[in-house]
Amino acid sequence: MQAFFEFLKANPYILLFFTVGVAVYVGKFNVKGYGLGMVAAAVVVGCGLATWASIYGVKLELNTFAKSLFYYLFMYGVGLRVGPSFFNSLKKDGLKFTILAVICSIVGLLLVVLGAKMFGLPAGAAGGILAGSQTMSAAIGTAEMAVSQGAFKVPEGSSAEAISAMIALSYGVTYIWGTVGIILICKYLPRWWGLDAKNAAKEYEAANGVANVDDSGLTGYRPAGLRAYKLESKSTVGQTIAQFRQKNPQYRIVNVVRSDEPVGVTPELTLQAGDIIALGGRIEDLTSNMGLIGPEVADVKALNIPIDQAEILVTNKALEGKALKEFRNEDFAGQLQLLKIERGGAPIPLGADTQLQRFDVLFVAGLKSAVNKLAGLAGKIARPSTATDLLTLSVGMIIGLLIGLINVPVGSFKVGLGSAGGLLLSGIFVSSFVSRLRFFGSTPNAARNILEDLGLVTFIAIVGINSGSTLLAQLTGKIALYIFLAGFIASTIPPILTWAIGYHFMKINPAVLMGGVAGARSHSGPCREAAKEIDSSVPWVGFPVGYAVSGVLLTVFGYFAMLLSK
Repeated sequence: MQAFFEFLKANPYILLFFTVGVAVYVGKFNVKGYGLGMVAAAVVVGCGLATWASIYGVKLELNTFAKSLFYYLFMYGVGLRVGPSFFNSLKKDGLKFTILAVICSIVGLLLVVLGAKMFGLPAGAAGGILAGSQTMSAAIGTAEMAVSQGAFKVPEGSSAEAISAMIALSYGVTYIWGTVGIILICKYLPRWWGLDAKNAAKEYEAANGVANVDDSGLTGYRPAGLRAYKLESKSTVGQTIAQFRQKNPQYRIVNVVRSDEPVGVTPELTLQAGDIIALGGRIEDLTSNMGLIGPEVADVKALNIPIDQAEILVTNKALEGKALKEFRNEDFAGQLQLLKIERGGAPIPLGADTQLQRFDVLFVAGLKSAVNKLAGLAGKIARPSTATDLLTLSVGMIIGLLIGLINVPVGSFKVGLGSAGGLLLSGIFVSSFVSRLRFFGSTPNAARNILEDLGLVTFIAIVGINSGSTLLAQLTGKIALYIFLAGFIASTIPPILTWAIGYHFMKINPAVLMGGVAGARSHSGPCREAAKEIDSSVPWVGFPVGYAVSGVLLTVFGYFAMLLSK
C-alpha cells in the first residue's frame, strides 16, 4: 500500500479525482433511503485516505489554491441559484418563511457556540459542528476563512492545519444526524402535535386547486389538446370566428383548411361547410359536445401547426398575485400547456388558485403564437439553451472578489465578507439582474449545477485530504462524543422551535409548514420525504423562500461560529 500512496502523492491530480470519484460512488449507497451523499462522503473518503497513508509515513496534501478556487466557484453558483428568490422572500407571505428561516438559522448558530463552550471543544469544532448539524457543507469554507483571514487566532500549541482537521472531523461526526434528524423531524412533527397533515394537505389542495403531482412522473394525460373536425353542423356554418368564439369561449380555432389549403385565421373569417377546423381547448371540452362542428378527422394540413416550448420569466408587476385561473379568457388559453412553475429554483405545486410572483419561471409548451402572446403579457422569454455567458461569469467573479477585499475595522481586527462572501453576494446580484433581462448573461441550470456540485465536492475532498494527516492526533472517544452531543442539540431544537412558531403564532397550514421547516434548514430531502409521507406536493409550497434565505445565512454563519466560540 505504501507504493500506492506514494504514487498518489506524486500525482496530485489523480489523487484529487480518485477521491472525488470514490466519494461520489460511496455517496450513492443508502439504507432505506438514508445515506451520506457525495459531499459528506468526500470528507470521509479524503480523511480516510490521508489517515491511512499517514500510517505508512506518507503525507497526502493538495494545493490550497485549488481548494479555494473550487470553493469560490461553488459560492458564486449558490448566489446565482438563490438570487431572485432571496429578494422576493421579503414580500407578502414570503416574509413569514423568511422570518422562520432567520430564527432557525440563528438558534442553530447560538446552540453550536454554546455547545462548543460548554463541552470545552478544541478550536475549529464550532465551525464543523455548524456545517454538519445544519447540513450546510459550504459553512466549512467560511469557517476556514475565519482562520486564514486572521479573525480567528490560532491558539498556542495548535496550527491552522490542526484547526482545519478539527473542522472536518466535527462536520463528519455531526452530519449524519444532521441529515437523518431533520428528515425524521419534518416527517413526524405533525403527529407529535396531534395533527393530521394529510388532511390539512387535502384541505389546502381543495382550497387552492393544487393537484398532487410530486410523484406523478411521465403521464399520458395532457390538460389541453388540439383536434381537427370537418364542419358539417348547420348551426356553426356561416358564423365568423369571432362569433364562434363568443358563443363557445372554451375553444380556440387555430387553423382552417379550405379546399385542401390553409386559410388565414382572422376574427372576420366566415366558416363554410366542409372546412377542416383545428380546434384547441381542454381535453374535457374537446371530447364533449361532439356535434358542435362535425366528425373528427386526421387532417395533416390542419394539424400542421408550429409548436414551441419555452421558459418565461414573470417580470410584469401587474401579474403579481394573479391566480392561474384568471388567464382562462386570454387569447392563448387552450393553446398551450403550463408544465411547471419554478420559484427560487424549486418547482412549486400547480393549481387553479396558484398565484404568480415576479421572477417566477413558467415552463410552457404549445402553439408558438400562444407562447409568444403569454411571453408578451408576462415578461421575458427564453428557449432552452446550453450556452453559458462566460463573460458575465468572469465579470461576476471579479466583482465578488473585489467585494471580498473590503474590510471594516471592528475593535482590534478587521471584518469583511472575504472572497467567498463577496462571491455569494455577487452571484445574488448578478442573477437578480440577469433574471430581469432573461437571459442576458445566461448560466443554464446544468452549468450552474456543475459550479455547485463539482465545486463543493472537490473542495470538501481537498479539506478531507489535507486534514487526514493530523486527524489521529486529535481524535479521542470523549471529544467525538461531545461533538456529537453538541451537534445533536443544535440539529434537533431549531426545527422544532421553528415549527411551533409557524403553527401557533403564524397559523401556517401544517402541510405547508412541513416544507417551510425543511426550507428553514435549507435541505430539500426533508421536504421530499414530507411530501411522500402525506402523499401531497403541498409541502413544496413552503419550501423555496426559506431555502434561499437559510442557504445564505448558514453559509455565512460558519465564519461567526468560529469567532463566537473563542
